[in-house]
Amino acid sequence: MRQSGILLHVSSLPSSYGIGSLGKEAYRFVDFLKQAGQRCWQMLPINPTGYGDSPYQALSSFAGNYYLIDLDLLVEEKLLEPCEVSEKSWGDNPAKVDFSILYQQRLPLLHKAFQRFDAEKNPEYKEFVRQKKGWLEDYALFMALKEENDQAPWTQWEDGIRLRDEDALKECRGRLKEQMEFHYFLQFLFYRQWDELHKYAAEQGVSLIGDVPIYVPMDSADVWAAPDRFQLDQNRMPVVIAGCPPDAFAAEGQRWGNPIYDWEAMKIDGYDWWISRLRAATHFFDVIRIDHFRGIESYWAIPAEEETAVKGQWRKGPGMDLIRAIHENLPETRFIAEDLGFLTPEVMEMQEQSGFPGMKVLQFAFDSREEGNYLPYTYTRNTVCYTGTHDNETLRQWQEMIRSENLQYALEYLQIEDEDSLPDAMIACGMASVSDLFVAQMQDYLGLGAEARMNKPSTLNERNWTWRAQEGQITPGLAEKIGRLTKLYGR
Repeated sequence: MRQSGILLHVSSLPSSYGIGSLGKEAYRFVDFLKQAGQRCWQMLPINPTGYGDSPYQALSSFAGNYYLIDLDLLVEEKLLEPCEVSEKSWGDNPAKVDFSILYQQRLPLLHKAFQRFDAEKNPEYKEFVRQKKGWLEDYALFMALKEENDQAPWTQWEDGIRLRDEDALKECRGRLKEQMEFHYFLQFLFYRQWDELHKYAAEQGVSLIGDVPIYVPMDSADVWAAPDRFQLDQNRMPVVIAGCPPDAFAAEGQRWGNPIYDWEAMKIDGYDWWISRLRAATHFFDVIRIDHFRGIESYWAIPAEEETAVKGQWRKGPGMDLIRAIHENLPETRFIAEDLGFLTPEVMEMQEQSGFPGMKVLQFAFDSREEGNYLPYTYTRNTVCYTGTHDNETLRQWQEMIRSENLQYALEYLQIEDEDSLPDAMIACGMASVSDLFVAQMQDYLGLGAEARMNKPSTLNERNWTWRAQEGQITPGLAEKIGRLTKLYGR
């Protein structure tokens, strides 16, 4: 079935409390999608973010981001007083998330809700803790220990805890029992609010598409709790780290810094950690996009001591062995392969054998630096066409900064003369493509420029991940316009 959708992270929704949440604006956006004829809402990872605020560098692959818990819903449940929420300042720019304010104010406010919550009289809460114990206990202890250690990474904790000596862990569980239960409570709230939103979206015919990053950060509950799944030395420090080799976009490559999986160790138990991680994602999403899919075939391993990605080398990953395990354990789950980057015949063969639809990015079609062929006439049905992803410029920004020869080629290809109409022509081109699914960023439908770019890869700055739609931008008129385009191209 030909479908289309919109890419908008939950954090980018309008709200009065500094960041988009799982409350009324999320439900309104589902209604907007339905009115616009869109079948899919794509978002970024929804796990708790750590240093740098990137959703792709989460503190846990299983937990939800407590910043996204809706405060008004807690007021309705009498867990918070209206004045406790309204008296706080959540920043003076409604177009940006101020993560520093969230860091200072969100947890103390949620702790008040925790103090009013009667866990003993809530069987739903008890059942949640029982069902999620496999990851929840380690995550809650990890978060409690980070708070006790002034947010220092676990690699700097005292040896007994860092190396997970069982006696040391037992002592911590007893001493930090209340702090752990606070994080149980936060996850209970998040899952409950998410499940209600997910149910509503399904009732409106809207599927949720979510991202699973291929790697996890070193400072995460994932690595601390399962160090044997990663290429670490005897002191539990990474031997090699992840990234990308140099290319036309980055002369020194990209040094991401994530530890790399010990794929041979994972193979022994049938990639159980990966399967558990993907199964957890299926609780949140109807379709899962696997980020950096090519890293499953082979990955760029950078010696941990290197400051750039230049001296890395390609090493073989698990390839189809992991893909087969995914198919066997999650046969009903729909996936998207983020198959961008340096693609070899082996990567393309793996993607084809997986059956997962790959990605086509229209901006790349008209960029002479891009070696691959992303021109729309080459697309096949089992693909997902994007105008751009969260890592790209918005279409308006891209149109303003593209090389003149590339701009002229795009204008000729799209058969338009006015470059100001290029963003709309790109969206129409994607809608008209043969790809089974077309997705555009909300920023592109709104015609926004550089101020609305979600992320600039390999940078750490105060602009990344902060863009928010403002109240009054996502209108019924825009839904009607998108709906007409969607109907015109049979989506």
